[in-house]
Amino acid sequence: MTKIEHTSDAPVLVGIDISKHRHEVLIAIPGKTRRRRLTITNTLEDFQRLVALLDDYQHPVQIGFEARGNYHRALMYQLGMAGFDVKLVSSVALARTREALHNSWDKNDPKDAQVILHMLQIGATQVFQDPLQAGINDIQELSKTHEVVSKAKTELWHRILGHYLPLYFPEAARFQRSSRSDWFLAFLEMFPSPHLISAMKKDDFLSAAWDVVGKKVSKTALISDIYETARCSVGLPVAADSDALRMFRMVLAEGRSLIRQRNEIEARAVELLSDRLDCQLLTSVPGIGPINALTILAEAGDLRRFRHHRQFLKFCGMDLATVQSGVAHRA
Repeated sequence: MTKIEHTSDAPVLVGIDISKHRHEVLIAIPGKTRRRRLTITNTLEDFQRLVALLDDYQHPVQIGFEARGNYHRALMYQLGMAGFDVKLVSSVALARTREALHNSWDKNDPKDAQVILHMLQIGATQVFQDPLQAGINDIQELSKTHEVVSKAKTELWHRILGHYLPLYFPEAARFQRSSRSDWFLAFLEMFPSPHLISAMKKDDFLSAAWDVVGKKVSKTALISDIYETARCSVGLPVAADSDALRMFRMVLAEGRSLIRQRNEIEARAVELLSDRLDCQLLTSVPGIGPINALTILAEAGDLRRFRHHRQFLKFCGMDLATVQSGVAHRA
């Protein structure tokens, strides 16, 4: 869309309260005391209608909004591509300002749009960087998916260690060393019950388990220890073809799949970020690895857009905050 030349430097201020299906818009026009309200739905037609309306004012346009999950992304992308100045409003700052202006913590969509507009007027906003326009959308998706997969894997490990092993092979828990390792789940998938092990001769079990266990120090001693442990296990003697062990194996297969997904994401993150100077600088800090660097860059984008470290702390919500009169706590 061709932008109309602006004839004045006074900006049109637009406060938008975001929701899933519709967005409340409040517009302050230079030289007019009455503000214009409208509601737009989450459709391309309404997005284009709003862009055309703002263009018709023939003024610079500054837009403020509070992020709500991902519901703001499509609208802000369209507004940013139209050339408008898009500002992010902190959720914490918005709540405090709403309480100060209305003497209430209660909220509603029209009221939030009014508070956002007020924050635009006093300059209490942050720069919004659209991930797609800034070229960090892929980094964000890697980071978010890694978080989802990691949480799912942690929850599944708790189910295995807290439910399945106590029932069917409680002594096996001591052989588990790391949740990042696949061999333990692969072994349990093959031998979910100690009774399957004790039914075998030791040499046969040693041969069957050798490749599954993988590369281990004192591998023979480890497998022999597992065999002797299985022989005196208190695990429930369920049948080899029971639905109980079938469910256990299903969960184990899911765990192995999550480990593969996590490893694939981490490998891609290293490949994607290895040539980036910001990533190299971040990983030079003790305690920051590729995934932590990925998370920082996914959330912050180009770190050079922060002119001072305090701006970055404010962006992270770690700036100074007074919690009671005369007392300030430093981040």
